[in-house]
Amino acid sequence: MRDNPNMPDNKVPLRVGVVGCGAFGRNHARVYRDLQADPQLNVKFAGVADADATRAGAVASEFGTQGFASTAELVSAGVDAVSVAVPTVAHLAVARELMEAGVDVLIEKPLASTLAEADELQAIAQQCDRIVQVGHLERFNPAVRATLPLLTRPMFFEVHRLSVFTVRSLDVDVVLDLMIHDLDIVLSITKSRVKEVRAVGLPILSKKVDIANVRIEFESGCVANFTASRVSTERVRKLRFFQPKQYVSLDFSRQDVLVLTVGEDPSANAEDDPFNPASMVTSALPGITPFKPKIEAQEPLRAELLSFLKAVHERSTPEVPLEQGRNALAVALQIVQAIAEHSHRAHLEALTGGAS
Repeated sequence: MRDNPNMPDNKVPLRVGVVGCGAFGRNHARVYRDLQADPQLNVKFAGVADADATRAGAVASEFGTQGFASTAELVSAGVDAVSVAVPTVAHLAVARELMEAGVDVLIEKPLASTLAEADELQAIAQQCDRIVQVGHLERFNPAVRATLPLLTRPMFFEVHRLSVFTVRSLDVDVVLDLMIHDLDIVLSITKSRVKEVRAVGLPILSKKVDIANVRIEFESGCVANFTASRVSTERVRKLRFFQPKQYVSLDFSRQDVLVLTVGEDPSANAEDDPFNPASMVTSALPGITPFKPKIEAQEPLRAELLSFLKAVHERSTPEVPLEQGRNALAVALQIVQAIAEHSHRAHLEALTGGAS
C-alpha cells in the first residue's frame, strides 16, 4: 500500500482488488484484469477474496491474480482500492474493514440493507477519509450519458426492467435487486423530492417480491411509473420519458436512444436511409422530427471502474457518491414498505406466505 494513501502517486501502481467472487465480483475481476493490461493506467490487480476459498481460487486462477480466503488477507497483501461485491447484508462489515485499513471502496448496489447501515458507512468514510463510490452501473451506460444533454424538463417516465429468473441476488427483493437501477437514474434526472409512492408487488418463485409495479409523484410534479420483474420470459431494459414537445426512448441493453421532437423541420435531423427507424417515423408522422444522438459504445462496468479509479487517484468526489446511493436506497425501502402495506390491505399475506 502507498506510504501516503491520501496523495496520488502515478509512479506507483494503484493496487486494486475484489471482495466477493460471485457473478458481480467475477465481472469486476475480469475488468480489473483488463485494466491492468493497459500500461497508461498503471493498475496492478492484487487479488480477490471470498469466504469460499475454493471459489476465490478459481476466480483468481481465471484472471491471473491471487486468491484469498478473507478480506484481512487481501488487505495484508496490499491494496489501495477494492470493489465490494458481497451480499448486501455484508456490505457494512466488509466496507468498514477495508476503510479502517485505509482502502478506498466501490460498494455494489444496493448500498446497504438499511438506512442506518448506509448512515454508518457515511460516518466511517468521513472518519477514515476514504473515497466511496456506489455501484449504480447504469449511470455509466453510454445511452444514459448521451441522454443527459437532451434534458429540459422531464415530466413523465415509463420504465421497464424485466429479467428471466435466476438464483442470483435472492437475498433482496426485485426492488433492491433490479428496480433500484432505474430509481437512481430517475432521481439523478429529476433532482426532486418524492411526494407520493404507490406500489404493488408479489413473490412468484422466491420468498421475496419478484415482480413490482410502482408509481412515484415528485414534488416537481413529475410522475414516474416503474415495472420490475425477475420472472419474465424476456429481458427488457427500457426507459422512456416525455418533456415539453419531446419524447425520448432509451434502451439500456442496446445502448440506443431515439428522440422525437414536435414542430421542427423534418429535414433537419432525418436520416437518408429509408429503413432507418428515424426515417420511418418522419414519413409516418409529419411534424415529428426524429433524432438519434451519437453514442460512444463502451462497457458500462469498465467505465464505472475507470471512474472509480480516477476518483481514487485524484482524491475527488466519485460520480456516484455515498449520498446518492443512500437516496436511491431510501426510495427503494419506501417502495418496499408501500408494497407490504398494499399486501396487508389486499389480504395477500395468506396467498404469498407472508413474503416481504
